[in-house]
Amino acid sequence: MKIELTFLKSKVARRISFLFILSALLPILVLSSISFHQVTEHLLNQSKKHIHRSGKAFSLSIYERLLYVENDLILFGPAFDARNDASIFRLSEDHHERLKSHFNALAVIDQSGACTHFFGEIMDPAPLKRQEQEYLDSGRSVISTRYDLDNQLHTYIIKSIDPKAPKKGILYGEINTMYLWGLGEFDTLPSMIELSIFDASQNLLFSSHPISPLFCEKLALEMTRLFSGWFDWKYEKKAYMANFRSLFLQQHFFTPKWTIVVSSSKDDIYAPLAYFKKIFPFVILLSILVVLLLSTIQIRRIMLPLEKLKEETKRIAVRDFESSVIIKSGDEFEELGASFNHMAKKLAQQFNALTIMAEIDRSILSILDTEKIVDNAIHHMKKLFKADLIGIFLFDFQFKGRYLARAYIDMPDPYTDRIIEDIEIDPEDSQKLRDHPEMLVIEHGEKIPQYLLHFKKSKVRSLVILPIYIQKRLQGVIAMGSVDSEVFDQEELLQSRQLANQVAVALSNARLIEELDQLNWGTLTALARTVDAKSPWTAGHSERVTKMALRIGRIMGLNPSDLDELHRAGLLHDIGKLGISGRILDKPDKLTLEEFTTIKQHTLIGARILEPISAYKSIIPLIEQHHERFDGKGYPYGKSGEEICLGARILAAADVYDALITDRPYRSGMGKKMTLQIIKEGSGTQFDPEVVKALLMVVDQEENKLKTDKKRNPLHDLTKRKGAEITL
Repeated sequence: MKIELTFLKSKVARRISFLFILSALLPILVLSSISFHQVTEHLLNQSKKHIHRSGKAFSLSIYERLLYVENDLILFGPAFDARNDASIFRLSEDHHERLKSHFNALAVIDQSGACTHFFGEIMDPAPLKRQEQEYLDSGRSVISTRYDLDNQLHTYIIKSIDPKAPKKGILYGEINTMYLWGLGEFDTLPSMIELSIFDASQNLLFSSHPISPLFCEKLALEMTRLFSGWFDWKYEKKAYMANFRSLFLQQHFFTPKWTIVVSSSKDDIYAPLAYFKKIFPFVILLSILVVLLLSTIQIRRIMLPLEKLKEETKRIAVRDFESSVIIKSGDEFEELGASFNHMAKKLAQQFNALTIMAEIDRSILSILDTEKIVDNAIHHMKKLFKADLIGIFLFDFQFKGRYLARAYIDMPDPYTDRIIEDIEIDPEDSQKLRDHPEMLVIEHGEKIPQYLLHFKKSKVRSLVILPIYIQKRLQGVIAMGSVDSEVFDQEELLQSRQLANQVAVALSNARLIEELDQLNWGTLTALARTVDAKSPWTAGHSERVTKMALRIGRIMGLNPSDLDELHRAGLLHDIGKLGISGRILDKPDKLTLEEFTTIKQHTLIGARILEPISAYKSIIPLIEQHHERFDGKGYPYGKSGEEICLGARILAAADVYDALITDRPYRSGMGKKMTLQIIKEGSGTQFDPEVVKALLMVVDQEENKLKTDKKRNPLHDLTKRKGAEITL
């Protein structure tokens, strides 16, 4: 069986697909958003940490280099010897080179203000302030920044050669800021880092990148509140994130502090994220496609079995149980398919049983003939139950605890005719049936009742006996036998009991109808005899006319229904004479015209008598018309030919035949020969020619039968001899 599957067109499939994809995509989108946010935050935090560490490292390295520079001056002091003609230096070559790398210029200023340059040239030093002098006298150094004529800012470190001998002078050095910032020939700033340094007066000492006024404003604003912190700034539409920290120099170098600002471009910070942004949509799209693919595969895996089950459910709904669903998914759906097939098989069995039971209902309950009921019951039981032998036993009568029954046994051999025989059921077996009114199950090894001799001969091993009760009286038995030891399950036993009840109802109906039919015919016969009893001359007339009419009807090919109507009409055809005076009916002389007119009314009187009985409505025309003539000269309506119903035409001939051949008050009975001659002469005028032919055939059949009987029994004529007293 091939099933076309368009599972995506199914509402359920679309709903499952939507929910499945939604349940997959929502977490992906949420997780993606969270991941993107976390990556951004992580990247920002990492950058901040990098900037913060860089700023801290710059602050420490600058402070360390300031100490190095100060140490250079400390080492330089003892090596300096001033003479009248020149400056003499007693320094090693390495020390000399280090001084040149750390300072742009180095000079000694004596107490008189004279300046001796060691190397480079220092512009006119400004007079020292009192506090600065105190710092120098205490052995500490002073850091000072000054603009030159070209508005270039220079950084100086000042230290006393010998604080204990002020006359020796003061060392005055212009610091090489590139060394101080750590930006020598082979040193560069870390990647993505911009460095800016300001002195205590917010003078820019160094910046690796152009700065904007906004930078200075934000820095000044933040520095008024904190010693370190963060701020954002822009330069030429490029955003930066900056970390500043104060490098305190007051304790060692007199100047209050320097501010170290480390900046990083946000473009550089988010550069990895920019790449992530480029690939992220593709990752999302790929994830969606993977989800769609996997969801489609999974939905197909779910919907294919569901669609198969749906199709099979539709087939079961129209009672098609032949096909089965095949699911090989290796999971619960396969188990569900197997369960579904088992259910379908059980439903098929149950529907088959119900169908057969319904057929049995329609057939046996609509039949009123006992033997036909038995035939139909056995026929359907063979289709419904797995039985090898089936028998129905109907009890005829009971005498001293023993039942005589008519047995109908269907043998397993198809070439063996059904057995129909009379059997006797002894009191012990009948009592056992009464002790088990619902069902008697005889298993293998148990004794089989004697009345089931044919079952015993067929070697049945499993036997079910179902008593049939009508009006609480045991009226029969249904027996089913199988050569298998366990063939009848509980469901079949229940169905067999239901069938036995149906057979009981059908037999009860049949017997009731038979009794009603016997009552009906007995009543009709009694009415006919009542009519005939009104006159001694017509005794038995109605029954004889009925008998002759039925014979004529059979020869003419009337169907059973028409014969039944003819039977009833024959018995009641003269019922209207109940309304006629006996004086007229028994008058030996010729009737007067008035009397004859009265006699003719008996057909209409009979119709009026039967009119209230709806069951006799169909025979009223036969009673009304049985005195009509074929030539139209009869009564009461003067109908002719085929206007007269066929039953009335048959009754007319049979009535005249019996009236002519029997004695009447006004004449003796005529012989058969003369009677037949009169009827032949009336063919086509008084009687229907076809009816006359049939009547003559009936008479011939009677004569032939009589001759045959004489030949078989020579003593037949002796019984008719006058005064003969022969006892046969």
